Amino acid sequence: MVVLKYLFYVLVFPGLLFSSIVGLLLSGIDRKVVARMQKRMGPPLIQPIYDFFKLLGKETIVPRAASRRTFLYAPVVGLLALVTVALFIPMFKFTALSTVADIIVIIYLLTIPAVAMIMGGAASGSPYAGVGISREMVAILSYELPLVIVLLTIGKKVGMELNNGILTFSLSQIVEYQAQFGALITKWSLIPAALALLLVIPIKVGSVPFDIAEAEIEICEGPLVEYSGAPLAVFKLNHAIKMFIMTSLFVTLFLSGKGTGIVIVDIILQIILSAIIVIISISTLKAITARLKVEQVLKFFWTYPTALAVISMILVWFGF
Repeated sequence: MVVLKYLFYVLVFPGLLFSSIVGLLLSGIDRKVVARMQKRMGPPLIQPIYDFFKLLGKETIVPRAASRRTFLYAPVVGLLALVTVALFIPMFKFTALSTVADIIVIIYLLTIPAVAMIMGGAASGSPYAGVGISREMVAILSYELPLVIVLLTIGKKVGMELNNGILTFSLSQIVEYQAQFGALITKWSLIPAALALLLVIPIKVGSVPFDIAEAEIEICEGPLVEYSGAPLAVFKLNHAIKMFIMTSLFVTLFLSGKGTGIVIVDIILQIILSAIIVIISISTLKAITARLKVEQVLKFFWTYPTALAVISMILVWFGF
């Protein structure tokens, strides 16, 4: 029974099937909202689902110069990492897996999809992929610092109340704290950290204006330029799942609490809040901002989100 339970968690909920469907729907919401902001009709909400199955049905072409095994397995490695992350993120009181150090686990696992894209691009042998790989590395350097500072700040804030001042790395403790003392977004010392994470979400997802690695018009999809068929479908699915995971993580970190006590209702509430964060953090920036250049991305993230995260860290460390 225990084995069946965990297989259900991995394959159905909150793992592969659930995170895929919700991620693709959030991607559809993003496209629809951006279209409306630009006074267009936009595609149907379920267009990303159509696109995913359409790609699955197309032929997979492996370049002659490619390292075949790495080229084909790279998107699957990224998918497995994202599905694992989905198991660790609580939805109010529900969580599939919980440890005392799940924040550390999530930080490492969220890096794997980007590394998988780099490996896949490098295995393709394309010069366009080479340019995209270098840009993906710049993106990683840009967003990891503010993301880690935000997570450390939240861990310190919660640890001061629940853990005798000791830094906590448990998302379950963060949810418990918010159930007792209210959502962390209401703590004025953490508002800069919340703003920093809202800025980090688009680049972590790989969305405009921070899509420097794929840059469709400029370098023809970058690391994905040689991909087609099912492997490309999996990479696109990874993008959608990452959108759900990052927005759901924001909800857990800043908007969680007691919930309703009814698991299904809490899950629906988590999805709704994730959709709102998509609109605020991804769609709005995409609609009003032109794509940034590589050097602008690095300068931007090492200036504004990092500064906001550091401000929150200083306030929290001094007991505010």
